[in-house]
Amino acid sequence: MQMSKEGDPFPVDLEVAKMSELVKSMIDDNTDDDEEVTEIPLPNVKAQILKKVIEYCQHYKEEPMNEIEKPLKSSEMSEVVQRWYADFVNVEQPVLFELILAANFMDIKPLLDLTCATVASMIKGKTPEEIRRTFNITNDFSPEEEAQDDNMEMGAGVIQWNAAVPIDGNS
Repeated sequence: MQMSKEGDPFPVDLEVAKMSELVKSMIDDNTDDDEEVTEIPLPNVKAQILKKVIEYCQHYKEEPMNEIEKPLKSSEMSEVVQRWYADFVNVEQPVLFELILAANFMDIKPLLDLTCATVASMIKGKTPEEIRRTFNITNDFSPEEEAQDDNMEMGAGVIQWNAAVPIDGNS
């Protein structure tokens, strides 16, 4: 049983729960599949997000997600992963970012890969100004700083996903 930040209980099959390395480490290795698992507190994960994380893990057990190629071959997630997974991450930005935080906290690598790839796909091929608009980021560069580099690309190491997403859109 996983407990959300709000204290809401979420019953989960042991095999599904163990997709989370955090939860797996909290479960006694001697627990049989038939035994009831103790409550696992997840204080950093809201109920709405935990429900989606569990939905993802349950689906993943039935139909594992294809490995995400790096660099991303497309900015369309439906061309990167199966349709179900592309639809799963087709959510509002705040939900997507909460899913990233939950996947990171719970240590669920495939979910973290999917959500980070989704953010990378939102950046792929965009100019810095388009990226700012997409993520509602204030441009805090002075006119002098902007003039220093007329091309002003987000350089290597600034915005990347596993060093695999060319910002200029070239693959």
